[in-house]
Amino acid sequence: MNNTGLPGKPPEFSTPPTDDIPEALRETAVASPRPRFKLPFWGWGLIGVAIALILGMVVSWQSAQVGTTAQAANGAAAQTGLQSALITQQLNVPDSLLGHLPYEEAPADDLQSVVADNSIKLRPIAAAQFLDLLEAARADGVVIVPISGFRSIADQEQVFFGIKAQQGESPTERAEVSAPPGYSEHHTGYAVDIVDGEQSETDLEISFEGTEAFRWMQQNAARFNFELSFPRDNAEGISYEPWHWRFVGDRHSLETFFKARQLAGSNQE
Repeated sequence: MNNTGLPGKPPEFSTPPTDDIPEALRETAVASPRPRFKLPFWGWGLIGVAIALILGMVVSWQSAQVGTTAQAANGAAAQTGLQSALITQQLNVPDSLLGHLPYEEAPADDLQSVVADNSIKLRPIAAAQFLDLLEAARADGVVIVPISGFRSIADQEQVFFGIKAQQGESPTERAEVSAPPGYSEHHTGYAVDIVDGEQSETDLEISFEGTEAFRWMQQNAARFNFELSFPRDNAEGISYEPWHWRFVGDRHSLETFFKARQLAGSNQE
């Protein structure tokens, strides 16, 4: 039973229910703004210090990089300058004597024979290529004969002073055709004197340039790494020797004769 006396029927109200908040208050209420964070003065100071430290570190790193690069460049320049100075000292002051450059004597155990009786020897690499040269010349019908190879300083004493006395020459006159002891290319084991096996009358004479042997050497010697040491009007002022050739086919031989090459080049400029 309910208040109306009718079963199952809910009570009726004359007015609808309302909210707990009065209408006037609902219409005028608005959201309150969020409070803003305000950084204190000392906080800005800390941020400024941090930024300054970071910038300082960046500038220091860049300066260090520039310094390292400059130091490396200066080191490279100094090394280049030292090398240039050494080269200049070696090339512009050749320490020559009567137009001849000094040469070291090849070790006796570093020589190989190029003739059957072992009387004429060269350094192994020069000997091997010279023997190939002789064989190639024979194949072309040209007979090239070596008559002198390595000479010790003691041997050169006789060649220079002994013959000088016999012929009554001054040291300057003798130096035009023969090097003083210690200054001969023959000391190196890379130089060889040759003649034409068919024209012995031209041995050690300028007329050797008219032989088949000389013409063949002019055309083919470079293939075996040999070159004429004293051509006509050479810079050293040595008499023309068409019979005197030298090996320039490896690093050591090039370094051995480099001074002579540089001297020739500088005098021709």
